[in-house]
Amino acid sequence: MRRAVAAVALTLLVAGCATFPDNGPREWREKIENRGELGGPPTIPDPQAPPTDPDAPGSPGRGGQSTPQVRCPDPDPQVVATCLEPVGAVAPLPEPDTAIVGERTTGRILKVRKGRDPQLITTVEVDPTGGGGLTGLVLSPGYDEDQLLYAYITTRTDNRVVRIAPGEPPKPVLAGIPRGATHNAGALVVDVDGSLLVATGDAGGAGADPRSTAGKVLRIDTLGKPGQGNPEPGSPVLSSGVTDPGGICVDPQSQIVWVTDHAAGRDVLHRVQPGELPAPAWTWPNRPGVAGCMAAPGVLAIAQTQDASLFVLRPGPTGGFTGDPETLLAGTYGRLSAAAPSRDGLLWLGTVNKAGGEPGPTDDRVIHIQPPAGGASKA
Repeated sequence: MRRAVAAVALTLLVAGCATFPDNGPREWREKIENRGELGGPPTIPDPQAPPTDPDAPGSPGRGGQSTPQVRCPDPDPQVVATCLEPVGAVAPLPEPDTAIVGERTTGRILKVRKGRDPQLITTVEVDPTGGGGLTGLVLSPGYDEDQLLYAYITTRTDNRVVRIAPGEPPKPVLAGIPRGATHNAGALVVDVDGSLLVATGDAGGAGADPRSTAGKVLRIDTLGKPGQGNPEPGSPVLSSGVTDPGGICVDPQSQIVWVTDHAAGRDVLHRVQPGELPAPAWTWPNRPGVAGCMAAPGVLAIAQTQDASLFVLRPGPTGGFTGDPETLLAGTYGRLSAAAPSRDGLLWLGTVNKAGGEPGPTDDRVIHIQPPAGGASKA
């Protein structure tokens, strides 16, 4: 028995003295309490990371929803927000250098401001197939008092306008707009009388039905009821003949409403009138991908996706255009999508370089620039 115990002791002693290859000197690190096999890997502060501002939008110290901090700087001083998903719409806020941005494919709605991390307002469930998703966004005509937003979205069953109130889930304002395999995009703008103008895609052919809300320009109030003065009382339809809208905008001085559209074999620009849309005011046989637009006295600026530029026309007082069109920002920011003016007279643009383009390290982006000047007032 004593010999057996001695043998076991000798075995343990040899095992305790076993040697392993020596890999050389090692860096000594202090053990971190409550970490390791059960507590997870230790967290080592990044010496390059700037200190966290608990009062900055996006930080855990503030109430409400927020996005994680994204360090994605862009050296261009006109770039306000970076590293977003493709931008479906932009709605400038009354605050200087601040806007609400909607991502087409994710349904995220964010508040962006130069020098700040984007702050998540809400996420709307969307279906981005067939060109849909979140493609329209506008402030309520009474935003200063009610803080409401309106968005045009595609769901699994329809296209619709929804209202977004602070701290509440989105609520449908006008639902049941047909959706199809293609042409689900839509656009929103507030008319000079406070009505919502809604450009809807034809959902691949549903717009041919005059009773359908697809393929139309709709005019509704903020509760979704048909606007006063529509051609047919009780109907939300203002104009018919839209195929696949890229944007809708209003000149606040002339009150002219413009819609950009992707028609069969060409891109077109329509001047909206009650009833059937008239012949296009401008056409692009080369299909540059007309998207969002901004209308101001004497100037109409149109974002172009395929041509990656800003196309500028100068409407005259009699309905035509003066001078030659201009192409600006060609290749500067890539594929432009959303466009909207702010109260300070500047132009907001969004990009969709992650959707069919060649995204750079800070795409997709939101840009805030001085718009082109208006033209002469001659016919």
